[in-house]
Amino acid sequence: MQTLTRKDLMSLEKYAEERSAFRARVMAHKRDRQVAVGAHATLYFEDRLTIQYQIQEMLRIEKIFEAGDIEEELKAYNPLIPDGANWKATFMLEYEDVAERRAALARLSGVAERVYVRIGDHPRVYAVADEDMGRENDDKTSAVHFLRFDLAPALVVGARGGAAIACGIDHPAYKGETILMEAQRAALLADLA
Repeated sequence: MQTLTRKDLMSLEKYAEERSAFRARVMAHKRDRQVAVGAHATLYFEDRLTIQYQIQEMLRIEKIFEAGDIEEELKAYNPLIPDGANWKATFMLEYEDVAERRAALARLSGVAERVYVRIGDHPRVYAVADEDMGRENDDKTSAVHFLRFDLAPALVVGARGGAAIACGIDHPAYKGETILMEAQRAALLADLA
């Protein structure tokens, strides 16, 4: 997928005018790009549109309008766009209760490396997690991780050929697997070259 440039972004003024409609379009688009694995873990698969929305929101919130600062945001977010041979996702561990979340994050150290996708009968593809930043220590993990799933050509062929796609976690403290529905499959297949 092509990365974003300043030309792809709206000015703050234009974004203010179009934000409501753009946001509605992105939220509808995101619906088929999220996969719950059990009750407390969700993968939000990113693409060019979801990242454009994230950047536009950051520019709006931070009131960023200077070229150099916009380029910094592009530099930070563009690596989250899949390149045609992988899927990229924001992985969230979601617990409403603060005490329950704190206890879960302490139990789930190393969970990001135990998140996988499985295509048909092929072996699982485990995530490459948080390459540019440490998101955990020996005591706990973060509630948010950025993951990449690198797909060999045979996996892409299998996915395009109709093989089932599943997302799962096989951490000792959290296990589960979800087979994607057809709308989710179609959304993720659009990310592959």
